[in-house]
Amino acid sequence: MPIATYSLVALDCPDPRALAGFYQAVVGGEITNEHEDWYTLHVPGGARIAFQRATDHRPPEWPRADHNSQQAHLDFDVPDIDRAQEEVLALGATPLDLDDEGGKRDFRVYADPAGHPFCLCLA
Repeated sequence: MPIATYSLVALDCPDPRALAGFYQAVVGGEITNEHEDWYTLHVPGGARIAFQRATDHRPPEWPRADHNSQQAHLDFDVPDIDRAQEEVLALGATPLDLDDEGGKRDFRVYADPAGHPFCLCLA
């Protein structure tokens, strides 16, 4: 019997409303907010991603593994990685590693507007 049930992933950021909007544009869903420092994105299918204000937020440095490592990242499956890339870049994502070795590697790495790494993965 499990000890716990999965609830959500929470990301620290300087502007939780804006970051929730970024991810809503990426995966869809509905945004709720309990107060100005906490927004939750209810993703289709039941998952939740929360965004909490951290005024001194420092984005992780990808792909470091030392004192300022990425700590966590999100993966998103997409049917067309080129089209998805255009769309996330238009939303304000920053490319971190786009070398998919001519399609041999099935993912590309970006940072969201608050600097959190995330991957688009070819479904």
